[in-house]
Amino acid sequence: MVKNFFKNFVEILMELKQMSRVVWFEIPADDPERAAKFYEDVFGWEVEKWDGPFDYWLIKTGSEEEPGIHGAIMTKDMGEVVRDTIAVDSYDEFSKKIEVEGGKMLTEKIEVPNMGYMGSFKDTEGNIFAIMESNMPETSSK
Repeated sequence: MVKNFFKNFVEILMELKQMSRVVWFEIPADDPERAAKFYEDVFGWEVEKWDGPFDYWLIKTGSEEEPGIHGAIMTKDMGEVVRDTIAVDSYDEFSKKIEVEGGKMLTEKIEVPNMGYMGSFKDTEGNIFAIMESNMPETSSK
């Protein structure tokens, strides 16, 4: 599930060229396993612990044929607010736009191995979000 999950996430990032869209969400939790059980039991979501360098639980919210996005549960040491990730064509271009329009950079640009570049920002209303520029080569999966 995990390999296909990230592949689908990256394909969504690659397809969004005209308008930047929310493509991912993260839910902070004191007890991620308890949170995973809650979302599985209430909404029927599929939750699987990621086999990566930090504690992160991947959430599949439905089939690929239905509208919607997938996300993750993270520990609160990674952030204490629900956070959306928005796909962009150019991290550098959009980080400048965000600051020009009154937003604030919270983290420097980081490289996510095999995925792209991302960073966190705060909007003019205090909401936290991330932007993600994919550096994955386009695949012909269609």
